[in-house]
Amino acid sequence: MDFSLMPDRPFALYRSAPTAIGGLSVTGIGRHHVTQAIKARKLPEFAVVLVEDGQGWLETKACGMQTIQAPALFWLFPGKTHSYGPDVSGWLERWALFDGTLTRDFTRLRLIAEDAPIIPLRDLGEMQRLFDRLHGELALDTVLSQAEAAATVHRIVVRAARQAAASNTARRDPDIQPIIDALRRCACDPVDLDAFAAKFGMSPATLRRRFALAAGMSPKAFQLRIRLDLAKQMLAATDSPVEAVAAAVGIHDAFYFSRLFRDREDCSPSEFRSRHNRK
Repeated sequence: MDFSLMPDRPFALYRSAPTAIGGLSVTGIGRHHVTQAIKARKLPEFAVVLVEDGQGWLETKACGMQTIQAPALFWLFPGKTHSYGPDVSGWLERWALFDGTLTRDFTRLRLIAEDAPIIPLRDLGEMQRLFDRLHGELALDTVLSQAEAAATVHRIVVRAARQAAASNTARRDPDIQPIIDALRRCACDPVDLDAFAAKFGMSPATLRRRFALAAGMSPKAFQLRIRLDLAKQMLAATDSPVEAVAAAVGIHDAFYFSRLFRDREDCSPSEFRSRHNRK
């Protein structure tokens, strides 16, 4: 019987921790209607809690006391004291337990963060489908299904981070995306930032501030990243000289291009080509 298809039926499923597959293992999943708070608890592994309906609160040392309004999910960290619970009417939650070396990358890259553990969701259905898939994979309890479950948790982490980024960008600056797209289109051309900012009715300083807040980097750094991404594609797919690749992405000094490339890729353009060239 597939309890994930019965929304009012609680369930819980636990597995002994297997050898982490790809640096990640899933040890439990469940779904139930919560009416009482959990107070001052520590878990030995990571947890993700999906609040499908209702509202309540979460309290940790890193984030303090914060309110939760469905649809949302939040992360719990191993060995860290936490308390959380719904208001008087309760809430409907799903949860999953996981651990492994890959979690270090999750935290290092701030895909999950102790000081910002709550993610308001724009697309609850996407997360529900992933939790449904995770329950089915964990129920099979085979080596293959464990690998699939690890991949699904990885996808939950990434998709939650993606929804958080989309929500934050829209909330901070709903008009910035056209500016980001415009700079992406002209990234290989010389860009006069004063004229570029004027096209959008703002000063260069305002454009820099708004762009950095939304994209996490300055317009200049964003433009360089696009150029180097295109250069890597050309190095891997063509035999064009390094000088020609540099010029094609708008950098007409091949020595400067090579220095920038090495600084960011930890190898020269020629070394990159020898590793990745498909011709």
